[in-house]
Amino acid sequence: MTSFRTASEIGRTELGPRPLPALGVQRSATGLSVQDTVLDNGLRVIAVHQPTVPMVELRLRIPFAGTDPLHAAVAEVLASTLLTGTERRDRFAIDTDLALVGGELDASVDPERLAIAGNALASGFDTLLDVLADTLTGALHSEDEVGRERDRLVERIAVARSQPSVIAREALQRHRYGDHPFTREMPDAADVAVVTAQRVRELHAGAVLPRGSLLVLVGDVEPADAVARIASALAGWASDASAVELPPLPELSGGDLLFVPRPGAVQSQLRLSAQAVPRTDELYPALQLANLVYGGFFSSRLVENIREDKGYTYHARSSVEFTPSGATLLVESDTASDVTAPALLEMRYELGRLGVVPPTESEVDTVRRYAVGTLLISTGSQTGLASQLAAVAAYGLGMDWLVGHPARLAEVTADQIAEAARRFFSPPRYTGVIVGDVAQLPYLSALGGVRAE
Repeated sequence: MTSFRTASEIGRTELGPRPLPALGVQRSATGLSVQDTVLDNGLRVIAVHQPTVPMVELRLRIPFAGTDPLHAAVAEVLASTLLTGTERRDRFAIDTDLALVGGELDASVDPERLAIAGNALASGFDTLLDVLADTLTGALHSEDEVGRERDRLVERIAVARSQPSVIAREALQRHRYGDHPFTREMPDAADVAVVTAQRVRELHAGAVLPRGSLLVLVGDVEPADAVARIASALAGWASDASAVELPPLPELSGGDLLFVPRPGAVQSQLRLSAQAVPRTDELYPALQLANLVYGGFFSSRLVENIREDKGYTYHARSSVEFTPSGATLLVESDTASDVTAPALLEMRYELGRLGVVPPTESEVDTVRRYAVGTLLISTGSQTGLASQLAAVAAYGLGMDWLVGHPARLAEVTADQIAEAARRFFSPPRYTGVIVGDVAQLPYLSALGGVRAE
């Protein structure tokens, strides 16, 4: 039965904000049994025993860089056809075998790596591994499947390239990194259209390699047993060559924002970016908290200013992007066209204010709680822990980093956050792009630091 508060009860309610209740006991992913090892074929395996449910979660990351101009196109088709048939199983058999053990596998690719994610009942762990091994060593990438997926990708890319967010992302990547392979997040439709099954099979044979790759397994299996079963299942996946890593990115420096005209646009996409530090840097905890104060969550200064107070945008946020051998800060906002310049003014203002007016004790306490709480929530399930561990392990870290990070966040002082704010959020450090109607360029130019494409 639903009950409602009476008018007299509402009238007795104290007005104004009230303090948040104290946090309860914060439990991190401590005490879990872990094995982190490298198999004979060069594959790094991290197995974690987390028996919250009788399942296993698997994450495989294969470095997958390439300098060939068609690499991104061939890689996309490869990922789309990896699970469509092998010498032992057709597409239907793969789906059926996984379904019988409550499992699934999915493949995706980006400029850095080929990723395979999956899960299954713990009792079906061996089946999951067998299907995985079958696809890694025996995927057919048949003419029919390649043709079907190639045509689908061409249509999808054509639609995506018309989206303002995609236009802004591609412009930002080119502006930051030029022709570096890291910028090829989406291949050209024309390149995908000429991909052949033979090219896909050649890329698979030469690039889907265990040496230098990472497999994370989290679930209701003892780590030593999991590692032994993985080693046995993947024994046939071997090569003397190593998977190819992307070369380091050039370090970002501040500069003009590039204006990219989009005639008739009713919205503008603003993207600002600056060099940051990776998770391995001792300054990272303070940077993480400073970013949250600026624009990293809903109660941040940026959101309060340009969304809640001025109503310039519905979407405004800042984040830390992790890149090969480094990290960058990214500030994003999509605004109505007629407030593009005012929104940029306020974004820059909040960057400067963060260094000049350091976070208050209340702000520091709020973002610390948020950072710790979201990390603990994200690592509280098998799915979340597998994904988080794969993300940090891909950059050389391990389970100990995830376990120890709440304590590192708790130890950061207000002075350290203020110093991170001055160091990383100074407006002259930033460059970026603005995509919008050309009629807004005179107003943006009046602010300075904006040039036309």
